[in-house]
Order: sequence, then structure tokens, then C-alpha cells
Amino acid sequence: MGDRLIRATAADGGIRAVGAITTRLTDEARVRHHLSYVATAALGRTMTAGLLLSANMKRAEARVNLRFQGDGPLGTVMVDAGCDGTVRGYVSHPAVELPPNAKGKLDVGGAIGRGYLYAVRDLGYGYPYSSTTEIVSGEVAEDITHYLANSEQTPSALSLGVFVEPEGVTAAGGLLIQVMPQANLDDSAVSLLESRIAAMQGFTPLLRSGKSLPEILQDLLGDLGLEIFPDVQMVRFHCGCTHDRMLRALKLLGEEELRDMIEKDGGAEAVCHFCNSVYRTDESGLEQLIAQMQQDAVASS
Repeated sequence: MGDRLIRATAADGGIRAVGAITTRLTDEARVRHHLSYVATAALGRTMTAGLLLSANMKRAEARVNLRFQGDGPLGTVMVDAGCDGTVRGYVSHPAVELPPNAKGKLDVGGAIGRGYLYAVRDLGYGYPYSSTTEIVSGEVAEDITHYLANSEQTPSALSLGVFVEPEGVTAAGGLLIQVMPQANLDDSAVSLLESRIAAMQGFTPLLRSGKSLPEILQDLLGDLGLEIFPDVQMVRFHCGCTHDRMLRALKLLGEEELRDMIEKDGGAEAVCHFCNSVYRTDESGLEQLIAQMQQDAVASS
């Protein structure tokens, strides 16, 4: 079965839960961007987080952008995820590798470092909502939990994981549980929830042991009136870049720059940051683009 996402509620709607398996899309990102082990983990966790955060948005065109701008060797970690189940992303320095951390795990925190997390929620109408919070650890889940508590005042628990082996990503996914503002849960119930999630000791070990998303949610919330929604959403790595978009972007350079490309390079090449697709156009294509720009200028004068 492919990558997928499920939604659930518990405690009479006072708790909202979203779980996702993102193994294939994380491995596709690894292959597309030639990612190291630690870069795969960092980008895979952030892509999963983006999908979890966008899952409860209402419009199909709604999207979430997450950008970790840390001082670690990975540089920028950028993700764009949509309510439609699509996600894409990149890291600035995909080949960076680090020794394991003190716990013997991939050192995502050291690779991202300290700095700022920039989050943008585009609801599909009006102005997007943007927020900036400090990176507290670089471990992705902790930082996004910090963002949710400080920017959205929503108590949340987030578990993310990526397991990478020499042949590729064999398990990836995550779980987001949130206590809604209208919930009448007492402090002991919230503490119980937090302790159960902490006791999970990671999300990917559960996937690798054969646990399904409904089983994981049942273990956590089964005694709190868990209701899993029947709709299962398939999720995937997808980028909307095209050759035509590349040509439109080249127009912004202006005629002089395009003629310089013809003279020096005999064409142009563009690489999409998000999916690493390469688009090329030859001298003839650039000449046609210049002619079109001249026609547009005449028509608008």
C-alpha cells in the first residue's frame, strides 16, 4: 500500500489526531536530491510535518510552507505541503553527513543547528498567515511543537521518524495529536496523553514492527473515545514545475540577458529547487522567447 494519511478525533472532539506514512515520498526525495542519510531524515521529517499540519485545512488549494533556517551545515530545509496530499521540498546542502548523535541516531539537530523556523499557512483565500519562531533543538518535531504552542496556542504532541538503510528509506511517517481550545480535558488527561506519546520512543519503530496507523492511534487514544474517520488520503511527492513555467521565469531576465545566454551558452538550463528537475531550451527556443516578448511589448504599448 502507498503512502497515506488518516484523521481521527477522541474525547468527544476535544482531541484531534492525524497520522501519516510517508516512506515512498521520502525515498523519492532522497533519490531526486541525492540526499545523505542525515539530509534524508531532516527533509523527510519536515515533509511529514507539513502534510500533518495541512491535513485539517478546508480548501483543496490550501498549503503550508515550513522553512528551517539554521546555522547547521544543511543550510535551509524548505517544504511546501498541501491539503490535497502533495508535498515537495529541498535542503541547501544535500550531501552533508554527520556522525551519529549521543543517542546513536542521525544527528538532525546538529545538521539543522539553531536559527529560525518560518511557517506560512495559505488557507486558499485572503492573505496567508505567517509566523516565525526560534529553533529550539533542530530536531524538527520539537521545533514544530514549539511553533504550535507559541504561534497558534494549541497544545500539541508530534512524533516524526525516518529510517534510512543503504538501499533507501524503509520507514517514515508521523503522528500529530492536538488538544482543541474548546476541549474540557483536565490537566491529568493532557499529562496522560503526553506520557503515552513519550513512551512511544519513536514512530518508525512502530511501523517497522508492523503496526498500522489505526493500531497506533488505538494504542494511544482507544480508551478516550477514539473515532477514526473512514476516508484515507493518499499522499505523494509532487512538484508543479513545468517547462512552460521555466520559460515564463526566463522572461523576467529581460531581452539583454537572454541574448547574452544565446551568445555565451547557446541556450539556457534551469533546475527546480523543489524537485531537482532540469529544464533546457536551446538557442532557437530563446529566440522565440525574445520574439514573443517583443510582440507583447508592442501589444501593450
